[in-house]
Amino acid sequence: MPDHTDLLVVGECVADIVRLPDQEDRVHPGGSPANVAYGLARLGHPATLLTQLGPDPNGRLIRDHLASAGVTARTDGSTAATPSAVVTLDGAGQASYAFDVAWTLAPVAVEPAPGHVHTGSIGAVVEPGSATVLGIVRAARATATVSYDPNVRPALMGDHAAAVARVEECVALSDLVKASDEDLEWLYPGEEPEKVAARWLESGPAVVLVTRGGDGALAVLPGRRITVAAAPVDVVDTVGAGDAFMSGTLHALAAHGLLGPGARERLRAVDRDTVTDVLRQAVASAAVTVARAGANPPDAQELREALTRDGAQGASGGARSN
Repeated sequence: MPDHTDLLVVGECVADIVRLPDQEDRVHPGGSPANVAYGLARLGHPATLLTQLGPDPNGRLIRDHLASAGVTARTDGSTAATPSAVVTLDGAGQASYAFDVAWTLAPVAVEPAPGHVHTGSIGAVVEPGSATVLGIVRAARATATVSYDPNVRPALMGDHAAAVARVEECVALSDLVKASDEDLEWLYPGEEPEKVAARWLESGPAVVLVTRGGDGALAVLPGRRITVAAAPVDVVDTVGAGDAFMSGTLHALAAHGLLGPGARERLRAVDRDTVTDVLRQAVASAAVTVARAGANPPDAQELREALTRDGAQGASGGARSN
């Protein structure tokens, strides 16, 4: 069972307009931070999302979607249109994005104080709203653990050097960072993901996770590297896969008592078996999501079934440390 640490996710909601050849457009609630909050609530955690939602059909769709899982949605009162993105899927289910996003989150009081704060994606880098996000993270660090996922969207990141500087600022404020190998390639072209993760680790985080698609995931900790293989799955689409990995990660960390007030030092002392378990749960969460359309992460029962199934097949396997 998950613990009851209050989890605050700060960042954007986006209406994903999914476009397939010779088919009508389908609108899915999305946005990386919103997907993470939704995934956490599906897994049984009290999750609050601080975001922007307009008084328009897309905004109502997303509000209803979040509420259906039990997410508490808070906004800054803005009446700006709900952000949207056209998501084009290729024959292998890989997604590309074209965005219509304005991120102007205004400062709001964060009460009660959360036990853990997660942020990422464009909400943490696109001005002027990113200044609000970073202010919330800095204020929360005194009593909360912090996680971050850059979830790079090149079309919205602006100047490359400035984007890298902001990402590194967010990394340094975080206890846990997760990035995909594609994120790292955009941020640091030609550099090995593991070396980037090790450099990030030196700036502050206790753990840096790198997702590698069909090649599984990697955890980088001081003096240790732990990998877990991907579960075999028939991919429908990859929308929300990284976000499901993130919510699965936080779910597992909470179960191990590694989120919330006082958990920072425990996270820094985390052992290999615990990290392996966290990775396996995160990979299984992502596998469930890619096997069905849209950003549709598992609930707690579905995650348990996936872990049992993958364990029986030996599919979660191959955890190794060096």
